[in-house]
Amino acid sequence: MNYTSQVIIDAPIDKVIILFDNPENMSKWQEGFISMTLKSGEDRKPGAKYDMKYKMGKREIEMVETILQHDLPRIFSATYEAKNMWNQVDNSFHPTEDGKTLYTTDNTFKMRGMMKIIGILMPGAFKKQSQKFLNDFKTYVEKEVSNNQL
Repeated sequence: MNYTSQVIIDAPIDKVIILFDNPENMSKWQEGFISMTLKSGEDRKPGAKYDMKYKMGKREIEMVETILQHDLPRIFSATYEAKNMWNQVDNSFHPTEDGKTLYTTDNTFKMRGMMKIIGILMPGAFKKQSQKFLNDFKTYVEKEVSNNQL
């Protein structure tokens, strides 16, 4: 399954990138985020691997993030692997003519077992969750910028 999600953030690209590129901010905009721990490689560099934990409903989900490319604002690409699921997300940021930022994610999912069935029956759920993360990030950035936190 492949799809693209986008959102326009009412903030200049330099401020958006500062907030996006700091993993300590993830708990402020990713609902259910618990922790992210470097397990190998050089922090924030291609090849780095992180153990990530999320709480989704009553379940705790663990996944491994592997950074593929880190050249912001052009691209931040990573894979996310969990039980029966592999996901690649390519994040990119582009300034708009009016000083805002276009944030785009290209998402690729590969699933096995029960996750494959869920992906076939409910592809909209994955798209909805991806768009929710973008919308929540937009809200977080705009609040930080309006409160002059940068």
